[in-house]
Amino acid sequence: MTVAVQGGSPGGRSDRASRPGLVSRIRQSYNRNWYAWAMVAPVVLVIGALVLYPLGRGIYLSLTNANSLNVGRTIGVNHIPDSFSWVGFDNYKDILFGDGSYDRFWSHFVWTIVWTAVCVGLHYGIGLGLALLLNRDNLRGRTFYRMMLILPWAVPTFVTIFSWRLMLADDGGIVNSALDWLHLPTQAWLTDPFWQKVSAILVNTWVGVPFMMVSLLGGLQAIPAELYEAAETDGATPWQRFRHVTLPGLRSVSSTVILLGIIWTFNQFNVIFLLFGQSGAPDAQILVTWSYRLGFGQQPRDYAESAAYGVIILSMLIVFASFYQRWLKRNELANG
Repeated sequence: MTVAVQGGSPGGRSDRASRPGLVSRIRQSYNRNWYAWAMVAPVVLVIGALVLYPLGRGIYLSLTNANSLNVGRTIGVNHIPDSFSWVGFDNYKDILFGDGSYDRFWSHFVWTIVWTAVCVGLHYGIGLGLALLLNRDNLRGRTFYRMMLILPWAVPTFVTIFSWRLMLADDGGIVNSALDWLHLPTQAWLTDPFWQKVSAILVNTWVGVPFMMVSLLGGLQAIPAELYEAAETDGATPWQRFRHVTLPGLRSVSSTVILLGIIWTFNQFNVIFLLFGQSGAPDAQILVTWSYRLGFGQQPRDYAESAAYGVIILSMLIVFASFYQRWLKRNELANG
């Protein structure tokens, strides 16, 4: 009688056992690419020190009741240990669903969404319009115009914002002086809640348009001129050429700069903080500046709730970026 033996390898060892283990594969990879590991190691250490550790610390603090009164500190030669306790997800429940959560979170969340949508829309619309003008071959002084339009981006942000703060001052500001000279009503740009939001959008638009303009101008110059010539030969109008040649040619650039613009604007700390100061314009605070105010702009400093805000903001951006990328892939597949 013949006995058939299925599977296995000679000597009773399985194929899986004969394969190199994970440790040996890592060792082989290190022996072959040790120089690459050596080059990457400093970057990994820096990222770990500046990003991963603060992120982990923030997530941990968001699950406690830490504040400036119960966090350990050293006074002279005396060290006071931590006395805060673990509270789990109570901070998140209080922020999202607790008493007064609308005034403390949801109102700032709604304003942050409006702020982001309006600013990015203005950035892209104005930037695209300027890029189209600068891309024209028959425009005289094109190099000069490019240099002047890039200046708001080249000047340090804090200098730009402080300049706008002086120009928008209620008394003696250039903007109100010009409106008064034109016999138009002046506005309380930096004190009235509505005009504070308008001022913030105005300043952020001034700061963000040059980046969009430069990025879209590069995308326009990458579109082959033959496409426009063929469309014009077929009798396409300027609007049809813009719709069927320019916009599809800018799709990859537009998707990238819009995503970056949304992330940057959603977290745009500098404009709000420098324009209104640490304690001004409570209604114009977006989530990131409100989080900073909770952690550093009041007494006692609420480190736990501020950290919870940070985790919520990060989670929102991760979810948005994930859905945005999937939407772009579906559109690319649909368009061939």
